[in-house]
Amino acid sequence: MITLSGINKRHGHQILFVDGSLQLNAGEKVGLTGPNGAGKSTVFRMIVGEDPPDEGDVAMPKRVSVGYFKQDVGEMRGDSVINMTIAGSGRAGALHREVQQLEADMSDPEKADRMDDILARYGEIQGDYQDLGGYELEARAKEVLHGLGFDDEMIRGDVEALSGGWKMRVGMAQVLLGNFDVLLLDEPTNHLDIESIIWLEGFLRQTKSAVLMTCHDRDFMNRVVDRIIDVDDGQFVTYQGDYDFMMREQAVRATQKEAAFERQQAMIAKMKRFIDRFGTHVAKAAQAQSKQKKIDKIDRLEAPKKRELVAFQFREPPRSGDDIVKLKGVDKAYGAKRIYRGLDFEVQRGERWCVMGQNGSGKTTLLKMVAGQLKPDDGDVKLGSVKMGYFAQQSLDLLDAELTVYEQVDQRFHLESVGVKRNLLGAFGFSGDDHEKRVANLSGGEKSRLVLALMLFDPPNFLVLDEPTNHLDLDTKQMLVQTLEKFEGTMLFVSHDRTFLRGLANRVLDVSACADGGPPERYPGSYVEWVEKTGVEAPGVHL
Repeated sequence: MITLSGINKRHGHQILFVDGSLQLNAGEKVGLTGPNGAGKSTVFRMIVGEDPPDEGDVAMPKRVSVGYFKQDVGEMRGDSVINMTIAGSGRAGALHREVQQLEADMSDPEKADRMDDILARYGEIQGDYQDLGGYELEARAKEVLHGLGFDDEMIRGDVEALSGGWKMRVGMAQVLLGNFDVLLLDEPTNHLDIESIIWLEGFLRQTKSAVLMTCHDRDFMNRVVDRIIDVDDGQFVTYQGDYDFMMREQAVRATQKEAAFERQQAMIAKMKRFIDRFGTHVAKAAQAQSKQKKIDKIDRLEAPKKRELVAFQFREPPRSGDDIVKLKGVDKAYGAKRIYRGLDFEVQRGERWCVMGQNGSGKTTLLKMVAGQLKPDDGDVKLGSVKMGYFAQQSLDLLDAELTVYEQVDQRFHLESVGVKRNLLGAFGFSGDDHEKRVANLSGGEKSRLVLALMLFDPPNFLVLDEPTNHLDLDTKQMLVQTLEKFEGTMLFVSHDRTFLRGLANRVLDVSACADGGPPERYPGSYVEWVEKTGVEAPGVHL
């Protein structure tokens, strides 16, 4: 369906692809993986013609339709959410608007003199409109928007009133609604909560469209894709399986490559020892020369390259008291919408609470009240003797845009050695030239990594984390989980990442019932145990 062949591509001095080739077949679900900066998003732009290759061909049949979801969805204003979703859904959306206009024209007495042309055009597009599911388009749009977390009021509301994250969901809905032959999805889970992610998994598994996607959610990849294309040192390497299969296969191949490299090095070293010993020996000089010729002709294997983050030992936090935070009789509402009524909740030292709840149930509101970023309308929030660290997307604004990455760390920890600071940055994926990047030029994921590095180097004993893994690549995410597994303090967090939830939560707080005046559900066990008990991975989701 789509073929890239003989692709060469570079950005400035960086070589992305060297004679690379890949193929996407009809109906396939394929994951595109590789380290940050490897060129995954460039692949999408080459396919849609936004960034053609320097050399090579991108081929697809002319009638193949492509829906492309990217992190920059552009400006959205001047219409309702549902109308914007339909309008941006490709040919089906364009025909929908034209049908609506033609139907309005047919009932307009002032256009009676054009009625023959109007009726003729209406008849022309009926077939295509029906084939594309146009008459069910509005119902399907609502279904997709509900799946992505919109309620009816938001669906009817002005798209301009939405935050950037919700506009990203509208962009996603446009692509999913369009009934395209191919879906190109660049990090589709970045702005979704766990309920929406699980819904999207089911949608993509059932769609007849071919899917090519990048994603930093390991569970999501495993449940959706049946093939992986890994961007590795300028080449496309295919694995016939899910993400976990690729990881196992890469480990096997890496072991084989390392063994072959070591065997070759040992063989060369043995021949060199012979040459050094007998090179001037009359009886064996000919043999020594023969071995040297063999060495010169050997096709040298390169030392295997390893993708890994630098290990970093974070300091132990100071010990806190037993009582971390207590909420007593807390009320909170936004206008007429009540979030909490008489909420009682407390956190004890060593507990790691994950806060669950259906979309809009007040998870982030709870964290903001605990962190002191938001005051309750009534009731008390009392912190114990703690050193708190609070991470939210707004935390990224605390960085100094004029500093480089290294200068930002140096400003905070000026007395630490250069080596310690470089190791800290390496642990969070900043190496080499990355240290000299200006904060203003960092991506959202890079800013998240930098804020987490600054927070955890001098760790608090109470971490309040709101979606800390947003935008983090899989390696950084795994490193963060491994680091926090050893964290001896207390945690309260919201996350849509199931690897993070499984690895860290030893308590579950479900706040779904609070908006209706009910009490939260507390589960005194891990997230894994909670899933086993309830049979679902998020409240309100039925698998």
